[in-house]
Amino acid sequence: MKIVMSGIAKAFGTNQVLRDVNITLKEGEVHALMGENGAGKSTLMNILTGIHKADAGTISIDGLERTFLNPREAELNGIAFIHQELNIWPNLTLLENLYLMRPKKNRFGLIDNKAMLQEATAFCEELGIELPLTAEAGSCSVGQQQMTEILRILMLDAKVVIMDEPSAALTERETATLFKMMNKMKARGVAIVYISHRMEEVFSECDTVTVMRDGHTIVTKPISEISIDEVVRHMVGRSIDEFYPERTTVPSNVVLDVQGLQPKGFNHDISFQLRKGEILGVAGLMGAGRTEIMRAIFGVDNHNGGSITVNGKPLKCKKPEDAIKAGIAFITENRKSEGLILHFSIGSNITLPNLSDICPSHVLQKNKLESFAKTLSKKLGVKTQSIHEPASSLSGGNQQKVVIAKWVGKKPSIIIMDEPTRGIDIGAKRDIYDLMNELTDDGVSIIMVSSELPEVLGMSDRVMVIQEGRVAGILNRDEATPESIMTLATGGQ
Repeated sequence: MKIVMSGIAKAFGTNQVLRDVNITLKEGEVHALMGENGAGKSTLMNILTGIHKADAGTISIDGLERTFLNPREAELNGIAFIHQELNIWPNLTLLENLYLMRPKKNRFGLIDNKAMLQEATAFCEELGIELPLTAEAGSCSVGQQQMTEILRILMLDAKVVIMDEPSAALTERETATLFKMMNKMKARGVAIVYISHRMEEVFSECDTVTVMRDGHTIVTKPISEISIDEVVRHMVGRSIDEFYPERTTVPSNVVLDVQGLQPKGFNHDISFQLRKGEILGVAGLMGAGRTEIMRAIFGVDNHNGGSITVNGKPLKCKKPEDAIKAGIAFITENRKSEGLILHFSIGSNITLPNLSDICPSHVLQKNKLESFAKTLSKKLGVKTQSIHEPASSLSGGNQQKVVIAKWVGKKPSIIIMDEPTRGIDIGAKRDIYDLMNELTDDGVSIIMVSSELPEVLGMSDRVMVIQEGRVAGILNRDEATPESIMTLATGGQ
């Protein structure tokens, strides 16, 4: 199946979202669709699948002009959209989710679970994946739920599959399984639209890339004919060399001293220091124990022995409240499940940890709370029409700014940031980096856990490398290179 979208335009009221957009999808090709949040990527795919109607332009499928009235019609014609927010019923089994819209029935008109299980198992074997088909979806990992969505669509004989940030919530192993599935889909002639902010995935798994900016298609090229620097330049209008802001803060005295800490399940003691105004990058392979160390310091998880000193005072951290009182904030890896209450307003999320500071009399004062939230929202550049909008309405980058805003309001001296830019676009990443520099200029110290080596190298004053639950080494900025970090992360010297 070949799809050509030409001259596509779309406006919502006075907001012109798409202007003269052009893209061609070919069978057996993985086509990356890249651009900052708000560039128009999802709107374009929503038009293809019948969620929105284009104001202008044409869609041709195998040479015939077509439009779909709704996503169901698109699916029946072989075009399916796997959204970032999965359409899974948690109280049903994976098998029941697969056949929800088209259950198999026996000759008596009853649902034939045996036939469905047999067919689904055969599909799993063909694609080389393992799924607990009879388990409730809610008890399965996000990766297994995502694989179920993909399998459901392939069982409909989809010819075009659109994937929106498919690896954002997956583990390294689950991501590898996803890529194997994509390769098998390619071999079957399926065209895949891969929407992602992850450069390394795009350049390793995709054949072609189209970059969008401000509702336009800027460039379409084979991956082999374009560089990461060129993609970034087309996305944000500047070179990747300008991507990481210059570090000008000079770290001073020690504000956090961790000695002999042994998080639960670790066989090694953890010792390191953090200085005032410093960004200490924490690198290591997936599963090395980086997050577990931070959770132990913050009092989320138990630890055996060791000492933690904050600004010269011993910290007996048995629960997060103890760490917060000592001036430590923790921006967790998963902002949606641990950092935000998505159905609460932006303002409520920002004020929630700060209620006793804003209203010490324990009588909530609406004007004070609103002023506090507006001030921090503006300071951190949260892009929203109103702080009364739900946090779920924001892009990933703006959600992350809200998480940071609520902790900045506590005026901490130390902020632990676990994967602070995961799943957000390049422009929003730069905003986060600028904010980190502002915070350290004001004397705040930051521990930044990150799986992105360029981020670690671009933002850290020193880099602590974790290898299988131990500190393999701490490198100064001038010593830190991709080679030196990876050598330590893999057990070398």
